[in-house]
Amino acid sequence: MAIDLLSPFKLNNTITLSNRVLMAPLTRCMADDDLVPTKDMVDYYARRADAGLIISEATIIRPDAQGYPNTPGLFTLQQIQGWKKVTDAVHKNGGKMFAQLWHVGRVAHPHFFDGEVLAPSAIAVEGSVPRMRELTYITPKAATIEDIQGLIADYAKAAENAIEAGFDGVEIHGANGYLIDQFLHYAANTRDDEYGQTPENMSRFALQVVDAVIAAIGNERTALRLTPGAYFNMSEDKRDKAVFDYLLPQLESRNLAYLHGGIFDDSTRFDSLQGKTTSEYLRSGYSKGTLVGVGSYSFESAKEAINTDKFDLIAIGRPFIANPDYISKMIRGEETLTYSDEMLTELK
Repeated sequence: MAIDLLSPFKLNNTITLSNRVLMAPLTRCMADDDLVPTKDMVDYYARRADAGLIISEATIIRPDAQGYPNTPGLFTLQQIQGWKKVTDAVHKNGGKMFAQLWHVGRVAHPHFFDGEVLAPSAIAVEGSVPRMRELTYITPKAATIEDIQGLIADYAKAAENAIEAGFDGVEIHGANGYLIDQFLHYAANTRDDEYGQTPENMSRFALQVVDAVIAAIGNERTALRLTPGAYFNMSEDKRDKAVFDYLLPQLESRNLAYLHGGIFDDSTRFDSLQGKTTSEYLRSGYSKGTLVGVGSYSFESAKEAINTDKFDLIAIGRPFIANPDYISKMIRGEETLTYSDEMLTELK
């Protein structure tokens, strides 16, 4: 029997989604200068509440997590109150929403905060801050054990803040070349302590963050995004596969709300993953838990992928920017507007 993407999906014993289509996290840089969600953000998310689950734009857990202008935070009372207006509007319209918790690691910039840039190792990336090209990246400080313990605690606190702000759960951003992902890849992690060198050690930070968040808010409200194939601010390394081979069974045993791939185009095959795509690789190592696919899928191609057991849910990104009524259009069989870069600023 074919699976209908528009039918309800039981995520776990506490959360049931109205459909299998998630709104992917989409950085919009719409917060105010104190990183507080704005009225535009309230309206933006409320209009898309008929997604099965909205995953918020990446939201920083503390000041030194910031690497882009006007990205929202979840570490001050004003930010929590701002997000509460968003989640109230989403819930009023019948939706559910997870906060994506974010620390950018070595692509942070001290222009945004008073302090050092932290990363697993003192390895800089080339380039400059998006939307602020005059700011070039600097060499980060290799995080000390004390720094790492503080980071873990701040992820947990941000998760607690998210629940206080009315979110239904959190997705930990462990993908796309940001802090957690940096620990998981040899190109960014050259540590020789308990956080480097071996798959178990390189997975340690990710698992400690996950465990701290679970302890704070429960496993049924905790999800994770991963990028096993390196492609964003990171070079590919065939040794990385062993890290994720170790990590995935560890995550599956924790009964997360879901695991989410992080990729712009899921047709991309990685030599480091023995020619597999991100979804293929994650499904092979995470076969019992709920897996979210993402990456240039249409509604129809996502339906085919779910019906052939490539993943369980689909996260749709840019089409949701172009079509706030994306789900309604799918229900009615209407054509959707095609996303363009101009829509980033034109559409709310």
